[in-house]
Amino acid sequence: MQVWVGLGNPGPQYAMHRHNIGFMAADAIAAVHGFGPVRKQFQGWTQEGRIGSQKVLLLKPATFMNDSGRSIGEALRFYKLGVEALTVFHDELDLAPFRVKVKTGGGAAGHNGLRSTDQHLGPEYRRVRLGIGHPGHKDRVTGYVLGNFAKVELDSLSDMLGAVAAEAPLLAANEDVRFVNDVALRMAG
Repeated sequence: MQVWVGLGNPGPQYAMHRHNIGFMAADAIAAVHGFGPVRKQFQGWTQEGRIGSQKVLLLKPATFMNDSGRSIGEALRFYKLGVEALTVFHDELDLAPFRVKVKTGGGAAGHNGLRSTDQHLGPEYRRVRLGIGHPGHKDRVTGYVLGNFAKVELDSLSDMLGAVAAEAPLLAANEDVRFVNDVALRMAG
């Protein structure tokens, strides 16, 4: 079993924030792959399903971004899984908008959801970095990240989320490089 976590903040007022792109990715994956109903557990919302030959638990922590690690740790302990079974989908300032990269380990780069996860589990888990771009100056980061996607970005956002969901079987099979390449090819098409 794999645990895939979309990072975001709970509540309708945050739904379209750039910081919630992880929640959006989890929702897209659940929809495309016909995951089961939403359940409240592990201080968040979960859905179970299969992607390829893998059983996947999707988790959206309801703890707010700064405390995501508590929810994630609870899920991994319940299933007796290590960080090698964990994939976290999150917004990435240092990537151009709607670019997708995957890496295992690394720093939190100021991301509070990653920082919380690192504190609870250590840094050696897989991260799917979903590019939101940078506003240009560090003083504008908070407002930018906690702001909604612009109307002109919605088609590109939808395309990226669709590509991530469509290529999820490669991620489930641990074919990270091919996943990134095929998502990029879909986005270019």
